[in-house]
Amino acid sequence: MFSSATAQWLFLTCLPGLGRTRRRELLAEFPDLPQMLSMNAATLRAVGMAADAMAAIQAWQKQDDAHPAVREVRTIMHDCQKHAVGILTWGDTHYPEQLRHIHDAPLVLFTRGDTELLARDQIGIIGSRKATPAGLHHARRFAAELSARDLMVTSGLALGVDGAAHAGALDAGYPTVAVIGCGLDRVYPHQHCRLGERVVADGLMISEYPPGTPARAAHFPQRNRIISGLSRGVLVVEAGLRSGSLITARMALEQGREVFAIPGSVHSPVARGCHHLIKQGARLVETVEDILEELGAWWSPPLANEAAGTPEPKPGGKGPLAGLDGREIAVFEALGYDPQSTDALSSATGLPADQLMQSLLLLELQGLVSSAPGGFQKIA
Repeated sequence: MFSSATAQWLFLTCLPGLGRTRRRELLAEFPDLPQMLSMNAATLRAVGMAADAMAAIQAWQKQDDAHPAVREVRTIMHDCQKHAVGILTWGDTHYPEQLRHIHDAPLVLFTRGDTELLARDQIGIIGSRKATPAGLHHARRFAAELSARDLMVTSGLALGVDGAAHAGALDAGYPTVAVIGCGLDRVYPHQHCRLGERVVADGLMISEYPPGTPARAAHFPQRNRIISGLSRGVLVVEAGLRSGSLITARMALEQGREVFAIPGSVHSPVARGCHHLIKQGARLVETVEDILEELGAWWSPPLANEAAGTPEPKPGGKGPLAGLDGREIAVFEALGYDPQSTDALSSATGLPADQLMQSLLLLELQGLVSSAPGGFQKIA
């Protein structure tokens, strides 16, 4: 059963006729929420409360379920219990401190998973929904390596880079945080239902929208401010010039966060957004060390990992070649970062054409190589 304090914060978000700015003004003037909700009509009128909001507060005082705002709170609490969704409010001591200090921080967060993860240092990884194989590989690799260095990966569960980042952390044996733009009783996009289940089981999924809320286009820019707000910095893997990732990067800068970008081919449309960010002052990133160096003023890697000189893997971690047999490994090692013809690869590996093509296909499906004009090239 949720506490009455939780219900009061929910009710504040359900008050009609009040925008987010006005709600914050009221909280600044009356930081004691129970006191504000117990004011009589004359006092509410004197502080400039809108008529419909005042009527809702009077209905709340009477616990009048006939009023839509009161009924909405009851419905949200019932749905949260039904779907095992937690509620974290502005008044809770466990509300994430990083998020608390951004402009327009959500007053209520709905949660599924381990909320204690919100106290950990996080880094956002975002990028194109139509990422290239190289972009997907970068997202996975950076997510795994950053997680191993004790930075928890936060993203938006979208197709492309977001999903690859979550999967990269989870496959390496680490938790991850997903911020979604709909209610937690559903997962959007539907293709990521299984991935969403993994996030909840081994990490945390959060939303500012109550159960039952469908995904809408306007929700995603709002969600993005939470991703950057929770994070110490944001890594953009691939992005077009009009990408939502650039909006998130701008929000991160406004929030005082570091912005990192991975460069790509000058011919690739999904690299142009990253190049634009780099021109604007984002840190160009080639390795995880570039990120750790920039964040060094406030964060230092675990001593055990520093002494080893490389990330210390956790149980369940997987290297990029795990599960491949000797033939695929030989083909991978024969490849370079410039395209090589199948004739050259066949000569280098001693494999006949049919076996070589089978190995290349498997490596491509694993996101380790890609086809290019002139042959195949390594992207891992």
